[in-house]
Amino acid sequence: MAVTGRLGLLALLAAPVVGFLLPSWAGIGLAAVVLFLLVVLDLVLAGSVRRLVFARSGATSVRLGEPCEVTLTVANPGGRPVRARLRDAWPPSAGADDRHRLSLPAGERRVVTTRLLPTRRGDRTATRVTVRSTGPLGLAARQGSHDVPWTVRVLPPFHSRKHLPSRLARLQQLDGRNAVLIRGQGTEFDSLREYVIGDDVRSIDWRASARASDVMVRTWRPERDRHVVLVLDTGRVSAGRVGDAPRLDASMDAALLLAVLAARAGDRVDLLAYDRQVHAAVQGSSDLLPALVNAMAPLEPSLVETDARGMIAEVLRRTRRRALVVLLTGLDAAPLEEGLFPILSKLTSRHQLMIASVADPRVAEMAAGRGDAEAVYDAAAAERVLAERRQVTARLARHGVEVVDAVPEDLPPRLADRYLALKAAGRL
Repeated sequence: MAVTGRLGLLALLAAPVVGFLLPSWAGIGLAAVVLFLLVVLDLVLAGSVRRLVFARSGATSVRLGEPCEVTLTVANPGGRPVRARLRDAWPPSAGADDRHRLSLPAGERRVVTTRLLPTRRGDRTATRVTVRSTGPLGLAARQGSHDVPWTVRVLPPFHSRKHLPSRLARLQQLDGRNAVLIRGQGTEFDSLREYVIGDDVRSIDWRASARASDVMVRTWRPERDRHVVLVLDTGRVSAGRVGDAPRLDASMDAALLLAVLAARAGDRVDLLAYDRQVHAAVQGSSDLLPALVNAMAPLEPSLVETDARGMIAEVLRRTRRRALVVLLTGLDAAPLEEGLFPILSKLTSRHQLMIASVADPRVAEMAAGRGDAEAVYDAAAAERVLAERRQVTARLARHGVEVVDAVPEDLPPRLADRYLALKAAGRL
């Protein structure tokens, strides 16, 4: 009703102009002429889009699955108010609530907030801001776009963080609170105490016992300041999807848990992401977790076969002293046979190697299927895959390689447990 009233009022105002022009527009209906003039007048009165000034602020990083907000400040230096619809465009994977209404008087500014809920890791960059400014009658509008750059880095979610308290409690038991009696490459002398039944007689310190009134034994504790190198294989094997995510994401989650645990144990942790070239590297960072998640965030699987020789050469070049090298890759027989096995001794002769692999739970489900003929064929194929993985694991074990093969949700805690077991046995 309000628009109809305004139309009638402007029609009366435009009547003299129409009467003057009507001889030239004979044959055109009066209503069409009035409507045309009203549209032109509405377009002239619409606020300018080009003169708007934009500035951004807000979040620059967020964990995958968590919301964040980016604010857009819009200033109107023009002489007419702007009544508009605004779209703050982002890629679909940013999960942006990007459509807004804007009422901006002349000479003032407003703040528009865009809420993001990203669905993928990596850098999510705003494309452009599009504004459609309508006139007072709503008959015509001006539209224009502005480039207002902004990037939000979506970090790995680190779901395995929930396993950290229990593993830290076990680490505290190893770290001098419950000193071990087993001496290995990764243990150092802690203290002497009196012998109790059940202690290893090889730990008796006979010289100290001669000076004391009782039999004394030596205790040992895991050494600190060891070196852990996490190697993410970003080649073809990491692109396979397990559930809703690629294998690379599950490997990252396991690597983050192990990295935080090792750092709390006093060990130095490095990261290397490689397929045919280095895609990310973190060495000796004092602020480890932020450095790791920022390095991992933009990583994507490459659909190429990993250059195992180049990867091993890069690890050996960067790691001079003995270290625990944790390679997060697949256990597929063919790639390992052609890539890693021929040069495995170069790495195992200098470092302790551990391979962590993401297993597909669907394969185990298929192996148990017996419902019909198709299920039996699927089960046979799944059993063959499982048998090949067991053969590869046994072959790696004969070379002294520790292997952790588990489904995505189990891989992080099992990898952390294997690290603690090596720590307790003094094998690091």
